[in-house]
Amino acid sequence: MPAGNFSASLVLPNAGSPAEMGLRSFVASLALFDAVRAVAGPGANLSLKWPNDVLLNSGKLAGILLETAGDALVIGIGVNLAAAPDVSEVEEGAMRPVALKTETGAELPAEDFMSYLAAAYAPWEERFRTYGFGPVREAWLAKAAKLGEPIRARTMREEMQGTFETVDAQGHLVLTSAKGRMSIPAADVFF
Repeated sequence: MPAGNFSASLVLPNAGSPAEMGLRSFVASLALFDAVRAVAGPGANLSLKWPNDVLLNSGKLAGILLETAGDALVIGIGVNLAAAPDVSEVEEGAMRPVALKTETGAELPAEDFMSYLAAAYAPWEERFRTYGFGPVREAWLAKAAKLGEPIRARTMREEMQGTFETVDAQGHLVLTSAKGRMSIPAADVFF
């Protein structure tokens, strides 16, 4: 990881069922969106890519990875604050990596970004615990990249093309294609 970038993990003990754990990627991405907005300013061109990336100026700024450790959930977060990987380092067709500093001019030590992220995460986690996924889902959809537009979703077995219709109550990507409407629980998304 380039010097000056942010990487951290949050461990949530007793994070619920596997389905509830999976929905935390939406909680974390909303918190990450809010933290970046607080640093970059209200004019920053931010959006969310299903299920767990934050985009800035249509490039990938940050990502989230969920893992389990017993009954605990580990939410890993990485943000290109100072520098982005070279395009040659990412999979062909993947989002162009970007960095906060080069895209907005905002400079912030990784340690300081943690304060913004912690302050943004707490209310989203509380909302999720109190009201469930519904309000989180609605807030996430309001910030979704390519909603209502054509995208590609690639699973381990196949690649599907269609219109990104919504995210369902389970957090699945809903794609409408020539084959009909599909609910996709996990995939890599390209556009």
